[in-house]
Amino acid sequence: MRYMPAEWEEHRATWLAWPHNKEHWPGMDLERIWLTYVRIIQLLISSGEKVGVLADDALMQEQARSFLWKRDVPIDSEIIQFVHIPTNSSWVRDWGPIFVRTIHGIWATDWRFNGWGGEYPPWEKDDAAPTKIAEDLKIPCLDISDICLEGGAIEVNGEGTLLTVEGCLNHKKRNPRLEKENLEYLFRDELGVTNVIWLPRKIASDHTGHVDNIARFVYTNVILCALEDDRRDENYEALRENFLALERARDAKGERLVVLPLPMPEPVYYEKERLPASYANFYIANRAVLVPTFNCSRDEKALKLIEEFFPRRRVVGIDCRDLLWGMGTIHCSAMQQPVA
Repeated sequence: MRYMPAEWEEHRATWLAWPHNKEHWPGMDLERIWLTYVRIIQLLISSGEKVGVLADDALMQEQARSFLWKRDVPIDSEIIQFVHIPTNSSWVRDWGPIFVRTIHGIWATDWRFNGWGGEYPPWEKDDAAPTKIAEDLKIPCLDISDICLEGGAIEVNGEGTLLTVEGCLNHKKRNPRLEKENLEYLFRDELGVTNVIWLPRKIASDHTGHVDNIARFVYTNVILCALEDDRRDENYEALRENFLALERARDAKGERLVVLPLPMPEPVYYEKERLPASYANFYIANRAVLVPTFNCSRDEKALKLIEEFFPRRRVVGIDCRDLLWGMGTIHCSAMQQPVA
């Protein structure tokens, strides 16, 4: 029996990939993205987290180390471990290994990654990375590479329930021959999931269709679900459909869930393009919760709400307006490795 632990369970490390693909932030200086990563890494370290950083080679490692050192980030191999694994992108949540707990310890699972349904080529290096990470960690890696799965497409409570969005993993460009029932069997066998809740709608401008921009477990039976108050906003109806679907749903024990509204930020635009901004893209570290903020009036409300559910963790906002131009924020950038 194996299962995917909830994100709030203790981590051995958090994995990141040093940003280097300028095409993912067109027209923007990559140093602005690196500054956001500096803040993420500082907060991870201060929360008692070890950090694994993927770099293509020794040159990229030295570039990253120098940038971090100049900004007073401790370059200690016991705290930050650089691993030379080439990547196409830095969105390790989606192509990195999904770790599962077994009676023999922590194993990695390696699913197929195809650039979010072929939207953002190339992706071959990203697709090959999970096996290489497992090799570096000297842990078993389960090859499930005939099935497309991105880490941001699923959310688990560690007790048998999984959230995902209709039309994401069962899309013809990801898994054309699989129906929802087929995916549910896979989730049961590979991730220890016995109950799948399918949300009907994604948020506007999110090309991935991922659940980590919509709804997140903050306890085994409590979900924060993004809601938009402005009836004129294109997310208004979609997010209410999701909220109602969760209110009707039950967990793996057959019990109703507690579903609470998480505000959406005011719309964020870059070069007249609306970006998929969401406070739901937070990351739960060992002693902190890192929350994306967008320099708007709703930031403080979202932070205070999330604080209520993590009284033993420091809840910190990180300005993610630059990072968001790459179509993701904090949760998209990090993958937790649970303790055995």
